[in-house]
Amino acid sequence: METITPTMAAANDAVQTELRRLCAGIPHVTGALVASGDGLLITHVLPPSIEPTGMAALAASQLALSFRIVTTAYGGGFHEVVVHGSGGYVAIYAADGTALTVLTAAGVNVGRLHLEARPAARAIADLLAAATKSPRA
Repeated sequence: METITPTMAAANDAVQTELRRLCAGIPHVTGALVASGDGLLITHVLPPSIEPTGMAALAASQLALSFRIVTTAYGGGFHEVVVHGSGGYVAIYAADGTALTVLTAAGVNVGRLHLEARPAARAIADLLAAATKSPRA
């Protein structure tokens, strides 16, 4: 079992802050989570009606499937996938082995979502990478 270091705890707090900023900054965003590429929940800001570990596993599965489709068709370079359902959107953004998943209501401006979520995904990946490269306490 991995020990949570002060650096990792600070990174988790920073990721939580980024998720809260993203959710508050875009109308109709209902929640967000960050998961590892293998489906482990890192952190979330989700409504109580959504079970976070299950959603993290589903997001990682969608990420893996989407990556496979893109690599088969074009040889690589997967960045994001958006699923549009009757109740809203689920957008998953890949960033260095992690996935930012954003849930929205149907009225979201998808262009604005991409404009704000893409850099958020990169910032989150950078925060997590920095925490894992720091010397262990």
